[in-house]
Amino acid sequence: MLNITLICVGNLKESWLREAAAEYEKRLGAYCKFKTMELKDGAPILPHLSPKAFTVALCIEGEALSSPEFAALIDKAAQYSSELCFVIGPFDGLPEEVKKACKMRLSFSRMTFPHQLMRVILLEQIYRGFTILAGGKYHK
Repeated sequence: MLNITLICVGNLKESWLREAAAEYEKRLGAYCKFKTMELKDGAPILPHLSPKAFTVALCIEGEALSSPEFAALIDKAAQYSSELCFVIGPFDGLPEEVKKACKMRLSFSRMTFPHQLMRVILLEQIYRGFTILAGGKYHK
């Protein structure tokens, strides 16, 4: 089973965001082992990146994918390693050294989103990706 880690700077302050994240994390339990690592703003991120993981930095200059392409990324990552790690930085973005350390840069849009909301959007897309791979109806 694929291990997915979400490293994010900061925590979810709003209850509606915490509830949404918890719902998707619960749903993901059917497809993977999922964990979230919340770091304090200013804490170093690099020590938390596993060298065995397929690491993905979320940043505006990253590659934009459709949902089926994102599902293929999850599948590719599962073939590459048993670990997949996504990194969401603080409000001012990820440091360049973190982006360079990751195997891929991913963008959900050229627009800027609040990093707390991006966390929920990413969780939903991970769940959607697994349902696409499983041939489920959620994506339809």
